[in-house]
Amino acid sequence: MAFQCQRDCYMKEFVTSVVSCCPAELKQEVGGKKETLKGFNVKLQDTILFPEGGGQPDDHGLIGDVPVLRVTRQGPEAVHFVCSPLEVGQEVQVKVDWERRFDHMQQHSGQHLVTALADTMFGFKTTSWELGRQRSTIELDTPCVKPAQVQALEEAVNEKIRAHVPVIVQLLSIDDPAVEKVRSRGLPEDHAGPIRIIDIEGVDANMCCGTHVSNLSHLQVIKLLGTEKGKKNKTNLIFLAGNRVLKYAEKSYSTERSLVSLLKTGPDEHVEAVDKLQKSVKLLQKTNLSLLRDLAVLIAQNFKNNPQRGNFFSLHKKEGDNEFMNIIANEINTEETLVFLTVGEEKGPGLFLLAGPSGPVTDMGPRVLEMLQGKGAGKNGRFQGKANSLARRGEVEAFLQQHYKHHTSEEE
Repeated sequence: MAFQCQRDCYMKEFVTSVVSCCPAELKQEVGGKKETLKGFNVKLQDTILFPEGGGQPDDHGLIGDVPVLRVTRQGPEAVHFVCSPLEVGQEVQVKVDWERRFDHMQQHSGQHLVTALADTMFGFKTTSWELGRQRSTIELDTPCVKPAQVQALEEAVNEKIRAHVPVIVQLLSIDDPAVEKVRSRGLPEDHAGPIRIIDIEGVDANMCCGTHVSNLSHLQVIKLLGTEKGKKNKTNLIFLAGNRVLKYAEKSYSTERSLVSLLKTGPDEHVEAVDKLQKSVKLLQKTNLSLLRDLAVLIAQNFKNNPQRGNFFSLHKKEGDNEFMNIIANEINTEETLVFLTVGEEKGPGLFLLAGPSGPVTDMGPRVLEMLQGKGAGKNGRFQGKANSLARRGEVEAFLQQHYKHHTSEEE
């Protein structure tokens, strides 16, 4: 049996009834963190919400006013995950998130078209594909696709779109001889019911469970963005179809306008302007590093020339790096002086260096690390690393002075 979403991919609303509703959990990732939602698995008499399959993500939508967060297929049935229970037997109206659905239809039909012509024109077989959130990828069984071939393929697929070729859905029994003539990567083990064929008239016939446009003209346009090296001896072809091309153009134009404002040049000069800017930045960085090294030497010499210098030296500087701190420590005799240096934001993250007699540094290093919420290690009278927060820098100074004073008095 085919679902209503497969019989009519353009239906946006549908009335059906609830067959079952059972407690369930949904594992998902939100903001990079995995979480488990408690809810219910709902089965309906029929559905216009497509369950994930065939490389196509699931639909989102509503059952009544209850949001559907996930739709999966279990054998011949679709299972809808919702957070609120639904009464078994009740009649409900199902609404599909049409923007998401139509986007998936465009990308999926676009993939069928690109796959068919890549095979016809160049003998490139498709081994898998991925419908991504922003762009889609077709894995071709070839180690290389030349730029000229990408261009020719793009021209050919858009020619078919302009020819408004019909896309017909056929339902065939599994023993129908016509099934053997269509392209397929195999049926799922739990497949039940008739075989569904997506026939792009005169171009391709392919087994598929997904939702598709009824005419290639509904794809609007396909843009092949280029290729990337895939798995062993394979190439990934990246593409956009339909509304994604429009959004890509809109985003690109917005970026272009921002660059015009920042670089004070027209779009055609952007690459040259950025190249000059990068070279200028590299030169400034080189000059800055040289100045920082000279400054480090002067800071150390200034301390050494101070007759009232004592045996503890501490310094914080916003600009600097590990080399800057190590130059200061090298210039100062750390066999007699304890040196505590930090660089970075005053109360934010940064780098630190503790240098001095090996014994005190080994003793105090872990405590300094703890106070700066950092990561680091030490050996041979040096303890350095990254600090997550320099907010307690003053406390670290007080601790070091007190502990080091106590340590030196014990030695005397």
